[in-house]
Amino acid sequence: MTTAAKVKTQYEAIIGLETHCQLSTQTKIFCSASTAFGATPNTNIDPITLGMPGVLPVLNQKVLEYAVKASLAINCQIAPYSKFDRKQYFYPDLPKNYQISQYDLPIATQGWLEIELTDEAGDPIRKKIGITRLHMEEDAGKLVHAGSDRLSGSTYSLVDYNRAGVPLVEIVSEPDMRSGQEAAEYAQELRRIMRYIGVSDGNMQEGSLRCDVNISVRPVGQKEFGTKVEIKNMNSFNAIQKAIDYEIERQINAIEAGESIIQETRLWEENRQQTFSMRSKEGSSDYRYFPEPDLPAIEVSQEQLEQWYSTLPELPAQKRERYEQKLGLSAYDSRVLTDDRQVAEYFEGTVTAGANAKQAANWVMGDIAAYLKTEKLAIADIALTPTILAELINLIEDGTISGKIAKEILPELLSQGGSAKELVERKGLIKISNPEELEAIIDEIIDAHPKELEQYRNGKTKLQGFFVGQVMKKTSGRADPQLTNQLLGKKLKGN
Repeated sequence: MTTAAKVKTQYEAIIGLETHCQLSTQTKIFCSASTAFGATPNTNIDPITLGMPGVLPVLNQKVLEYAVKASLAINCQIAPYSKFDRKQYFYPDLPKNYQISQYDLPIATQGWLEIELTDEAGDPIRKKIGITRLHMEEDAGKLVHAGSDRLSGSTYSLVDYNRAGVPLVEIVSEPDMRSGQEAAEYAQELRRIMRYIGVSDGNMQEGSLRCDVNISVRPVGQKEFGTKVEIKNMNSFNAIQKAIDYEIERQINAIEAGESIIQETRLWEENRQQTFSMRSKEGSSDYRYFPEPDLPAIEVSQEQLEQWYSTLPELPAQKRERYEQKLGLSAYDSRVLTDDRQVAEYFEGTVTAGANAKQAANWVMGDIAAYLKTEKLAIADIALTPTILAELINLIEDGTISGKIAKEILPELLSQGGSAKELVERKGLIKISNPEELEAIIDEIIDAHPKELEQYRNGKTKLQGFFVGQVMKKTSGRADPQLTNQLLGKKLKGN
């Protein structure tokens, strides 16, 4: 029996995620140093960042606002009273030798979000994943391992403190996931939400979103959890899924071989597609938490809570449900369109301007998405507005132009903008729908191809497509396809 089959029948994986989201504030959590990414090393620093003697941290109000909004968006309960704590650990990239975080009284608890998967038949499955807590904390710096010193021959590392003090929220899930696919989908939905509400850009390649996975395996039917292993160093959703699937198989094989699973932290090696041991896992007692003496407790008033809640936009799951129920789109189309808030708003603007929802979805997900990918642009960067896209779609719907003509003029509209109707008129691209005009063109085409006409009348009826192509070529694609086929059918048969 394969390991995958054993997971379904003999073993069960228990998976939870700890996700760090960098908040998109202009300054750090406890000081005025910049959070800009990509700056020269050790330039976005100040005495508070470096933990100089006598300095005092002050909580950035925007950090609190973003943390509360993030909590509300994932259905958490906001604590009436929370506080900061010192988490002690000694790394070269932590200049104070402690991190200011939240321990026993976090800003939010008891939330959830819903993920969407598909079953073997392709039908959507929804599953609710619990959120244990969300808390605020500061990030550490970054170590750059530079190799060997040519003079001494020793290895060395460099430290960049630009990232130290950058504001984070850590979101801890319940152990509700059972596969790598579920975990990857949870992480993606969490990023969608954070991006929608504008509190984090979620760029994994820049470290703005980082996930640590906790995973254990137990026999089916056993209530107690197995020994938990943490996996770090995953920089994509694909890596999350692959690392979990690998670790499930590794733990099952170890259990069946009579080996013990050790509580440890492991790293994902992308090149080898496997995890390997990094260190034994610390417990909370190792960090010697105690209340941060330099920061007061946090109390969020009901009035402030309601004001922040009122600014939240419609979230991805709400949009998906509305698109399916009110606009009649498929689950797949709804999912693609709502993945990015700007794309969703562009699509909605097109529908509001009078376009058919399904046609608008096809254009946004098809030709426009392909153009954005090729040109490496965001949808906000194109010159084609939702109103003009709606105009283009309606020109097709009312028979003014064909879909082929629309595709031909789309690149110009995307790059230069302007009215679709005016562009069609200026280029003389209006569809030919006059029967008499089309008959004259068709007669000309038939007269020019007597051999093909004879073959058609001898039974090779597929040649009608050849004649249609000739008409389209002659008219530069402006001939009405339906009317062209009707008239050709009669003419070719001698009627």
